[in-house]
Amino acid sequence: MKIEELDADGTELAYDAMRQLRPHLTSAGFVRLVNEVQRPQGYRLVGSSDALSGKVVAAAGFRVQHTLAHGLVLAVDDLSTVPSARGQGHGSRLLAWLEREARYQHCVQIHLDAGTHRYEAHRLALRNGFMVKSFRLTRQL
Repeated sequence: MKIEELDADGTELAYDAMRQLRPHLTSAGFVRLVNEVQRPQGYRLVGSSDALSGKVVAAAGFRVQHTLAHGLVLAVDDLSTVPSARGQGHGSRLLAWLEREARYQHCVQIHLDAGTHRYEAHRLALRNGFMVKSFRLTRQL
């Protein structure tokens, strides 16, 4: 297992993992959206590669931001693993990498969004020391 940050040229490597979470995006649409819209806003990608194939099987998209409520935080927007690689430690290793990066960036917290229906993601986060501290309420416009 290898964890590494993916630059703009490597964005497409994260697509298989991310399409599990964002199935409405095509490969080209994902790359364009990440590289042309989100990266300029501070979004970064990190991937976990399978030891045998070298293929990225899990990925996390995140950004560092300052909030009035908490100060400097590392916000994880996306965290996903291809089904065939789940349960192999990729998610936990990505969360450990993200924690090291948060500490390096002098963040005081890590925030992880997970949809209310994503029970496996909740279990992963709770196993890795996350706590439910608030609810994010949304309203469709």
